[in-house]
Amino acid sequence: MKMKGLLQFTDKGIYCAAGDFYIDPWRGVDRAIITHAHSDHARWGSKHYLAHKHSESMMRLRLGKDISLRTVEYGEVVYVNGVKVSLHPAGHMIGSSQIRVEHGGEVWVASGDYKTEDDGVSGGFEPVRCDVFITESTFGLPIYRWKSQQTIFNDINTWWARNKEQGKASMLLCYSVGKAQRVLEHLDKSIGNIYAHAAVHNAQRVLIEGGLPLYDVQHWNSALPKEKGTMIVAPPSADNSPWMKRFAPLAIGMCSGWMQVRGAQRRRNADAGFALSDHADWPGLLGAIRATGASKVFVTHGYQAVFTRYLNDIGIEAYEVLTQYGDDEAEDSATTSKLAEDHERGDTPMAASEPKEAEPEV
Repeated sequence: MKMKGLLQFTDKGIYCAAGDFYIDPWRGVDRAIITHAHSDHARWGSKHYLAHKHSESMMRLRLGKDISLRTVEYGEVVYVNGVKVSLHPAGHMIGSSQIRVEHGGEVWVASGDYKTEDDGVSGGFEPVRCDVFITESTFGLPIYRWKSQQTIFNDINTWWARNKEQGKASMLLCYSVGKAQRVLEHLDKSIGNIYAHAAVHNAQRVLIEGGLPLYDVQHWNSALPKEKGTMIVAPPSADNSPWMKRFAPLAIGMCSGWMQVRGAQRRRNADAGFALSDHADWPGLLGAIRATGASKVFVTHGYQAVFTRYLNDIGIEAYEVLTQYGDDEAEDSATTSKLAEDHERGDTPMAASEPKEAEPEV
């Protein structure tokens, strides 16, 4: 979709003609400003990148350690060809940012992906006043209303303790970059020992080596003795793999916003489903949009048609925009594979990699 205005929607991504830069482009460009390090928003091939400092370690892992990358703090103002740009907390994952762009009396904010509850790891969402707001709509239906994080982790920890009493190990499936850091932070370490699949372990190490004070989880390996009540955190790609069989008897839990929908747990063959999402729910989306004070809203990936229609019905001028961003929580399968392969070879986690197509996150 092409349109006049400070930001335009082009076949390469969201473009600022006045500053000659793109936000989260899906093709290689000269200047790219990145909202966060998930593969559908941070893609390989651009000459110069700008992102929040906490995105650096994962971006260099995924896109190459020698990429031209400038990092900034939240709220730090930079000028790109005379256009005022600053990054503000989005709460989606570590380092995730909304991009505020100001020029010629206009203020636009591109949100990338966001959630409004502070998870204690990713930081809290910061409403940014603007004229035009670009929002996601991953969970843009009224059925998506999250329980509080504390309630969900109480449920997870109770489930884990019950499995331990029954002599079972527990495995939580969640994506290695983003949700795994949140899960590892809030598991009750007094219940039992926590281990991680190689992909989760190495993602955690990359972020820790990047200066973040995260839980230093131990990688599970076959040399470790089998323990009663162990918790293993693994990516969804491990599901139904031969690797899982070594933990039997095993209870499997899935952490995903899609677990809000009846039947999703059964389709994933999980013993338990926990509706834990790194995206805003229906009230969160509406609250975030109202807090911006924007007179115009553009709705990207997710339930954009339904959500756009609803916004117009309640008096908020909104337009649907088709993009190449994931229609759910996007994680890079190439990153997951590479993290595991690097561990097996003993390579440094900071080795460069060229991403492949993203697999859908759940």
